[in-house]
Amino acid sequence: MSRDFLIVDPEEDQAVLRAFASPARARILKLLRAGPLNVNDISTATGLPQSSVSANIQILEEAGLVRSENQRARKGTQKVCHTLFDEVLVTFKDPPRPSDSDTIETAMPLGLYTSCQVSAPCGLCSPHGVVGLLDVPDSFLDPGRMGAALVWFMRGYVDYQFPNNARLLGGDVAALEVAMELSSEVPGTSPDWPSDITVSINGIEIGTWTSPGDFGDKRGVYTPDWWKLKGSQYGMLKSFRVTPEGSFVDGVKISPVSIKDLSLADHRSIRLTVAVREDARHPGGINIFGRGFGNYDQDIILRVTARR
Repeated sequence: MSRDFLIVDPEEDQAVLRAFASPARARILKLLRAGPLNVNDISTATGLPQSSVSANIQILEEAGLVRSENQRARKGTQKVCHTLFDEVLVTFKDPPRPSDSDTIETAMPLGLYTSCQVSAPCGLCSPHGVVGLLDVPDSFLDPGRMGAALVWFMRGYVDYQFPNNARLLGGDVAALEVAMELSSEVPGTSPDWPSDITVSINGIEIGTWTSPGDFGDKRGVYTPDWWKLKGSQYGMLKSFRVTPEGSFVDGVKISPVSIKDLSLADHRSIRLTVAVREDARHPGGINIFGRGFGNYDQDIILRVTARR
């Protein structure tokens, strides 16, 4: 099971430190580590009045440490509280180090793919609702896809076309990096459901990463409350990086394909293809999480770095 942690800088994150400054709030956070609780349960466990619990929960929410949602109860609704982090590390951040590199970063919303070919089960969601029809590949052409924040399919691919910012940087390209939140796709969820996810740049396959599963043990930090809990909740943030020495995932080499092999200077754009191949050893589908879903509030990020 993945663990979520928060790094707090005492100079920048005063609201978080103030939230921890109360023994009552610290106890509430400790209780929530074992799982979600409603306000009444927290009141019973701590011996605090419900009004005090509600006030402390509001402070924890404002500090970004707790998320609450209203759920149906036998009589009306109940407020259920979730902790967002397993660990909190307090440390002073290092000042930025000077660098002789220049980097341009581009964020691509999930729904702005330029072409696709997918098979069911498949679908798209914006932070506000389902786009088109579930398990109907033609829904990937729905104009509402422009607001998609979650995309999933069993086999096939989606293509994204980024501007070739390598031309703007000048000099030699030192690295190209793609960062995105990914998981496998299975009806329901399963932490043990491997899937081979293949990434290509300008039609050149840089390598394959095997996702271990489709995660649904708890709601994603940014996954909206309306999304069913039995659906995919979050993924793993993966960094695919191409350098002169080869291609890497999170620092682990996956192929010998280098920056030189991509011939970036010959292309007006950078085409990213994310696929689950028909001949994959583990064809376990894919979820791509964007802003408004999952544990990382970001779209697909492309970074191009040049060394002058």
